[in-house]
Amino acid sequence: MSKAVISPSTASGLPDSEPARGSLFSHAAVNSRPVALVYRLITLAVILTGVIRHANLLTGDPSWTTVLFYTMVSNLICLAWVLLLIVRTVRDLRQSGPLGTSTPSARGSGAVMFAITVTMLIYLIVLVPTRFADGDAEIFSLTDNLIHIITPVLLIIDWLVFVPKGSFRWIDPPLWTLIPYAYLTWAFAYGALGGEFTPGQTYPYPFMDVDALGIAGVTQWIIALTIALVAVGYVFVIIDRALGSLARRIARR
Repeated sequence: MSKAVISPSTASGLPDSEPARGSLFSHAAVNSRPVALVYRLITLAVILTGVIRHANLLTGDPSWTTVLFYTMVSNLICLAWVLLLIVRTVRDLRQSGPLGTSTPSARGSGAVMFAITVTMLIYLIVLVPTRFADGDAEIFSLTDNLIHIITPVLLIIDWLVFVPKGSFRWIDPPLWTLIPYAYLTWAFAYGALGGEFTPGQTYPYPFMDVDALGIAGVTQWIIALTIALVAVGYVFVIIDRALGSLARRIARR
C-alpha cells in the first residue's frame, strides 16, 4: 500500500497556490495563470499610462512635483506591485503550469488594494466637491479617471478574481493605514520645513491646510477619514473571510 503524501500547505491549512483536483475556481479565485497574466499585463499598461500622463513624461516639461502627492505615490506602489505579480505569474506558469494562482502575498495584495482605494475615496469624497466648487473644468478627465478610479478598480478586481481568499486578518485594516499615515507624516514635515507641493502651497490636500482649518480642524478631518477608510478595509476583510469560508465548505463536499 502506498503512503499518502501531504503537502506543507495542506498540513498547515493555508491556501495552496495549486487548485484542488484541477478546479479552476478553488480558494474563491480563478486558478488560471494565463488569464491572470493577460489581465495583469493590461493592468500594468493602464497604470503606466496614467502615471505617464499625470507626470507629463512625454512632453518637454515633465511635472516632477506630482511625486510629492499621495495619488502618484499610491499609483507607483501599484505599478511596482503589478510588475511583481507579473514576474511571479510568469515564473509559476513556467514551473507549475497553467492551473493555480500566483501572488507573493494575499495580505500584501490587500495592503496595496487598500492604499489605492484611499486615493479613489479621497478623490471622490474630498477633491471632486472642492474642484467643482472652484469651477475646475478638468474634473473626471481621462488622466484623472486613470489614476483615481480606473487603477483602484483594476487592483480590486485583481484581488477579487485572482487572489486566494481567507488570508485577511481582523488586524489588517489598521495595519494597512500605515502606508497613508507614513505619507501624512512626511507631507506635514515637508510642508513645515517650507517645502511646496505647488507654488505657494505647503500642503498637498485641502483637509491638511492647517492655516485654514487649524490643528483641531485638520485633526478632525484625519480622524473622520481614518474611520471611514478603516471601515472600507473591514468590508474587504469580511468579503475575504466569507469567500474563503465558502470555498472551504465547497471543497469538503
